Amino acid sequence: MFCNQCEQTAKGIACTTRGVCGKTAETAALQDLLMIAVKDLSAYAHAARQKGVIDDEINHFTLEALFATLTNVNFDPECFKEYISQCESLKQKLEETLNIKGYSLAVKESSLNLSAVKSLSDLIKLGKTVELAPAKDKDIKSLQQIVIYAMRGIAAYAHHAELLGQENDQVYAFIHEVLPQLDDSSLGLDDWINIVLQCGKINFIAMELLDKGNTLTFGHPVPTTVPLGHKQGKCILVSGHDLKDLKDLLESTQGKGINIYTHGEMLPAHGYPELKKYDHFYGHYGTAWQNQRKEFVDFPGPILMTTNCIQEPQASYFNNIYTTGPVGWPGVVHLNNGDFAPLIEASLNMPGFKEDQEQGSVMCGFAHQTVLSIADKVIAGVKAGKIKHFFLVGGCDGARAGRSYYTEFVEKTPDDTIVLTLGCGKFRFFDKKLGEIDAIPRLLDVGQCNDAYSAIQIALALANAFDCGVNDLPLSLVLSWYEQKAVSILLTLLYLGIKDIRLGPTLPAFISPNVLNVLVENYGIKPITTAEEDLQAILG
Repeated sequence: MFCNQCEQTAKGIACTTRGVCGKTAETAALQDLLMIAVKDLSAYAHAARQKGVIDDEINHFTLEALFATLTNVNFDPECFKEYISQCESLKQKLEETLNIKGYSLAVKESSLNLSAVKSLSDLIKLGKTVELAPAKDKDIKSLQQIVIYAMRGIAAYAHHAELLGQENDQVYAFIHEVLPQLDDSSLGLDDWINIVLQCGKINFIAMELLDKGNTLTFGHPVPTTVPLGHKQGKCILVSGHDLKDLKDLLESTQGKGINIYTHGEMLPAHGYPELKKYDHFYGHYGTAWQNQRKEFVDFPGPILMTTNCIQEPQASYFNNIYTTGPVGWPGVVHLNNGDFAPLIEASLNMPGFKEDQEQGSVMCGFAHQTVLSIADKVIAGVKAGKIKHFFLVGGCDGARAGRSYYTEFVEKTPDDTIVLTLGCGKFRFFDKKLGEIDAIPRLLDVGQCNDAYSAIQIALALANAFDCGVNDLPLSLVLSWYEQKAVSILLTLLYLGIKDIRLGPTLPAFISPNVLNVLVENYGIKPITTAEEDLQAILG
């Protein structure tokens, strides 16, 4: 096992025996083998495209399979065995389709004969022998790893969008073309740098698709006060990111006397009009994903995990947790095809909250349409000197002690500045009362990490209003990262030419010193230091 894909990788190098996330060496081997299988499937899909044959089933499967390898999504070996089997079946189906049309594929055959490997133990053994980034040059290997991890982030966003009916063939074409290039030893450093930046471009398309899917389906978010307490009665807790799963659950529980609560990145769901309309959609429970083991213990109802963020369930609530979509944990009940009957039955059989409890509230719903609707007030505030600076403080949360930096940073921002935030990183400070500037809250929750597109649109609109580039705005990006969606977002920011980003709490272990130097020299990427030093450097 050698896994360095997340921010909390062991000793800042790699997890080699068991993942900090809870991933076993066996599951890691199966995930690596699945990546190889998807790469080989993509080679077939790309070759078929040259003949004018595009297979939607392969496109959709590729997104889900890549998503399943992202950190904290799927830990179930049986799921990966099935995904690998599906890869082989889809390749065979594509070949048969092309043979009927009289085409033959010029595809470099894989050295792995996965169709001949039947047992889970043999798949694990084979998985331990594969190399995802095969380049010998350490800088090219670093860039290959960046591409692999960015692909997982792109796939996550595109998968969400596809479920909401939003697709763009550029995304599928790019994935199927680039993954097989990992085996192309003729590509040099400049080639891989270009591919890395193209990942940023394609991720921007995927995020735009997801924003369109969310807003067309659920409406544009509006400023909303979300209670942090609870109501007496039966309850279900929904964590992860998938708004469609939440909508389907809300419909399935109407009139059943069950209140629905959000956890983690689902908090921004309260701002969407088509979700707000359900009377039993009540409040938010708990904080970020890494606290679920202590927070889930006390929740008196079942818990639904919809996307990444699952941790190993504790014995005290193991039987109360359910998964859906690409999420999996061995022994945990998985719900397919929107059938929430087992979840609802569990809720009705559990005690629920015994009484009402007030615990304050927070605001959400400051996505791009809301912020841009008050752009004139924002611009006037800047011109009048009432708003001196904007900070985007967001990204992924995690368990490292160094993440307290983000709380300190926000707490120390001057009263004449505004803080935009998104992602679960905000749970370090989401309940801070920073006050207002001319009725504009100083802390604006833009949404999930899935809503990074919204933050980009706000920045681009402000730049347009002030007739300058984004880098000329009084705007500073102070970001935290944990997993691969954050990698793809960072590449999008670089693709858009946004510079001087502060990144922490540590820099990715898979970025070599020379590649890091390129990022520093060309884009001004900076590691965070202390809140005081960074604020002083930014504000002067």
